Amino acid sequence: MKNRSVPFFVGLFACASLSWGASPTVLWYDKPALDWEKEALPIGNGRIGAMVFGGTTSERLQIAEKSLWTGGPGTEGGYDYGLPADSQAALMSSIGRKLLDGATLAPEEVAKQLGRKMHNYGDYQGFGDLLIETDASTEPVTDYRRELDLDAGVARVKFKQGMVGFRREYFVSYPDQVLVARWYSTSNQKVRFRYAVPDNRSAEARVESGAKGARLTVTGALKSNGLKYAVELLVLPDCGTVSADGNTLQFEGECAVTFVLAARTNYQMKYPDYRAAGVDPAKAVRTDTNAAATQGYPFLSKRHFADHGNLFSTVKLDLGAAEVKMSTDKLRAQYGSGNAGADRALEQLYFAYGRYLLISSSREGSLPANLQGVWNDKATPPWNADYHVNINLQMNYWPAESANLAGTAGPLFDFVEHLVEPGKLAAQRYFGAPGWTLFLNTNAWGYVGPIDWPTAFWQPEASAWLAQHFYEHYLFSRDEKFLKSRAWPVMKGATEFWLAALVVDPRDGKLVVAPSYSPEHGPFTAGAAMSQQIVADLFTNTAQAARLVGDKAFAARVDATLAKLDTGLHIGKWGQLQEWKVDLDDPKDDHRHVSHLFALHPGHAIDPVKNPELAAAARKTLDARGDASTGWSRAWKINFWARLHDGDRAHKLLEGLLRDSTLPNLWDTHPPFQIDGNFGATAGMIEMLLQSQTGELQLLPALPKSWPKGSVKGIRARGDIIVDMSWDEGGLTHLGLAPGHAGEVSLRSTMFEGQFQTGATLRGQGAGRSFMAKAGGYYEFNRCEPEPCAK
Repeated sequence: MKNRSVPFFVGLFACASLSWGASPTVLWYDKPALDWEKEALPIGNGRIGAMVFGGTTSERLQIAEKSLWTGGPGTEGGYDYGLPADSQAALMSSIGRKLLDGATLAPEEVAKQLGRKMHNYGDYQGFGDLLIETDASTEPVTDYRRELDLDAGVARVKFKQGMVGFRREYFVSYPDQVLVARWYSTSNQKVRFRYAVPDNRSAEARVESGAKGARLTVTGALKSNGLKYAVELLVLPDCGTVSADGNTLQFEGECAVTFVLAARTNYQMKYPDYRAAGVDPAKAVRTDTNAAATQGYPFLSKRHFADHGNLFSTVKLDLGAAEVKMSTDKLRAQYGSGNAGADRALEQLYFAYGRYLLISSSREGSLPANLQGVWNDKATPPWNADYHVNINLQMNYWPAESANLAGTAGPLFDFVEHLVEPGKLAAQRYFGAPGWTLFLNTNAWGYVGPIDWPTAFWQPEASAWLAQHFYEHYLFSRDEKFLKSRAWPVMKGATEFWLAALVVDPRDGKLVVAPSYSPEHGPFTAGAAMSQQIVADLFTNTAQAARLVGDKAFAARVDATLAKLDTGLHIGKWGQLQEWKVDLDDPKDDHRHVSHLFALHPGHAIDPVKNPELAAAARKTLDARGDASTGWSRAWKINFWARLHDGDRAHKLLEGLLRDSTLPNLWDTHPPFQIDGNFGATAGMIEMLLQSQTGELQLLPALPKSWPKGSVKGIRARGDIIVDMSWDEGGLTHLGLAPGHAGEVSLRSTMFEGQFQTGATLRGQGAGRSFMAKAGGYYEFNRCEPEPCAK
């Protein structure tokens, strides 16, 4: 047999065969991206985000860094955090009295009195573009593939031009806090690098070159507020040369080249100044790039993969998907056309992508994920790319606990805690009350007041809703230290506010919120359902937490107030759950907000088993509102229907979201792009498989017919329990539980109504069973049917 030489580009691609092969957790495309919002692929480490376009002769890496905001302190004309100089409590009380007397007020009227212009509120900013150019080739591009590997947290591009092969890899490292890229070619490479910034900031570029590489550093400050920034690119070739030409770096060599990019500002999330004293972003990026340079690409890549994998690999969902060979944009485009195996493949991928996006946009040490996660390419992005706290910020973190990504919630907790201090001023100046609160939206600068958009400015229940996330973290983790040191102060402060701010409704003597408004439509009234439900949820959680931390007196005070509270659960004349205390609901209203079902989800006051009449009213409301809506609204409805144990209807909403509210790169669209829908749908898919809000683990409570066979590993239930499940058309076939804490575990599944095997000592009968678990144990349950259990 004769030896035959193999062209080097074959080896170049073959060495990455495991990475480039078909995978259920890879988004891939057969052409470069042209559109930032619809086609480019996101990578990130929580603080830094980048969008990869995958061009051949030129590449654009659009960079974002989450702390680069205009507005706020330092802005010409000053900044007031959304707070008036004088108390508005008397005005607030007078408006409340009108509503308690039975009036309904148009939002425009209330906004004129209580709304405020957003003075120097600011916008989240793009950080700039790393632009890379190569010598153009006359050869056509073949074998092109652009992909995002969710398992590895790496974006890749490969293609050929004639006999020359190219491969490029990109990731943003959390351990090393830099973007890392490596370009390979089977022939000589000539590559030019430059960095472009928007014109709303000063920019000074300088280049340095040496024997081992070269740097391009850009420093400056936003014109709006003087916030300093710096970005540094370090080019490290394996061979060849790197030289400077003006503000451009040029590499030439017959080898691979690695480049790392660091981005920093002097922002600090600390009210009221929001500046890190003595921090020089230019020195910080130099430290970042120098540290990365000493490690080398293999180490940087290995460390990134280990860090990312520690989070991403904890959960695996298998819905019985077929192995598909079509690109992701084509897979999404043909979704719902009758290919069940391909549809399941897209659903699995979308679920994995939601977890990937949360990992990439929310890590310790960064601001929380905003309306666009961490990614942004505009100076004035939609809705400022800020933090809307009437659903959107909260929805971003719905999958954090159940999808086994609790570590990603740290930025949310840090952010909320820092809002308490300005939130105390909001409570005092608007309500004359102790405690803390804020309204509909906030920014990187501690904005806590209302704005003046009539239908979207009022949500004083925001602090109560945000406090729910703290208690949920405790319920999932059983972390008593977190409960006492972090959750309890936030919850108690939010509760103190509402203990003082509630007023007596003369119609029935119940305590209500007034003024009250149901987002984002209808009139101002007293005691709208959402307001009452959120406060009831807060009081219920706080009373429980008070007993756990030993504050019995406060628990008794909250219990007494809760007994007088209108809980916002009223059934109207056409069988619906009322949106307002007075029955104003229109059965033809199809508004995207269904806020008055908060008690169904993310609250848990409505349960189809414990109070079926309320569940039926919620169903009536959802039927009237319909399924068609915006992306985030569809995502919320997936969770609603899952809580109603209607898996087929939940799946119908998922179908609609994937078909009508998902872009080719699988980002959610409102429109425009808004990332909360990705996160809400991911959480909803888990709710279809596992629920634990009632104190027992409900196994496959809303399994749709479209998922006749599958498995899930690693999802998390309240009580600090990791859950593995397999199922078929007959229901649950295998259950594995890994409790992190000792105690009683309650289960509910139809599997327990038939023959099954387990080593656990169970109590109960029928579908409901319980047992005493040991921390660190693993308990398995297996269905025996259709065969009898082995003796």
